[in-house]
Amino acid sequence: MEQESLAFSSHSGASTSTATVDLEQEDLAAMENDSSPELGGDDDGVQRAAELLPMPPRQSSRYKGVVPQPNGRWGAQIYERHARVWLGTFADEEAAARAYDVAALRFRGREAVTNRAVAEGASTGELAFLVAHSKAEIVDMLRKHTYDDELQQGLRRGARAQPTPPWARELLFEKAVTPSDVGKLNRLVVPKQQAEKHFPFPLRRSTDEATGKGVLLNFEDGDGKVWRFRYSYWNSSQSYVLTKGWSRFVREKGLRPGDTVAFSRSVCGTDKHLLIDCKKMHRNMPEPGAIAAARVVKLFGVDIAGEKRPPQR
Repeated sequence: MEQESLAFSSHSGASTSTATVDLEQEDLAAMENDSSPELGGDDDGVQRAAELLPMPPRQSSRYKGVVPQPNGRWGAQIYERHARVWLGTFADEEAAARAYDVAALRFRGREAVTNRAVAEGASTGELAFLVAHSKAEIVDMLRKHTYDDELQQGLRRGARAQPTPPWARELLFEKAVTPSDVGKLNRLVVPKQQAEKHFPFPLRRSTDEATGKGVLLNFEDGDGKVWRFRYSYWNSSQSYVLTKGWSRFVREKGLRPGDTVAFSRSVCGTDKHLLIDCKKMHRNMPEPGAIAAARVVKLFGVDIAGEKRPPQR
């Protein structure tokens, strides 16, 4: 289970530990490339019109980490090791400032300089929620505007929720992972029949999700940790896949070809969330006494392959 802690420092600009930064720098860079600051999600026609029409000069925001956008929206950003991390676009300055405050708390600790006293007085529950999620996960929530909802859900269940017990899990399906599932492709191919039957937000070839970035799904593992994967339909291979975040899951769980991932659903309460477990394939190990005899190779009557033996008298 991923162990992380907030960096508490006496200076607001203090960076987090080098180990934590190195673990997540690749994910944050990938997210930056995947989600450049767009003009608030407007269609191409509106964006082109916004670029053509003369825009009155706008003053910079009065909030830290907030930048005006040409279409009237506001962007939020934070810097990590001199590299910009984009936090998304928002309808007003206050929402963008709130996003920056959340990111600052996660990146720089409780003593980070924030825009409002609300962030400075973040509850213990919210701080625990931030600790329980990686920087990349928090940034993803902010960009998707799901942070507040997921925070409330986390506070209800506890930021470090207890694992759902086995008796409260309804098995949906299992899959033995292939070499490509645990290789460098960063994707798990989900059987089509199982994906369309069990996963929410079924993706169809004619929908925008099928040709776009898909949707984000949360899965709780056996330790109670929540993993976020992107669920997409690839037209090129006509397959359903779990991508973004999958390679980290493979590394942490030590998955190898032949191991099994089991997908379940909780059966208690109103929150029917998805769950994921791993089952390692039994691999035959040589017994301690089952060691092959050393091959004897003699040259002029001398064994040059085996262990040295004491001279016979």
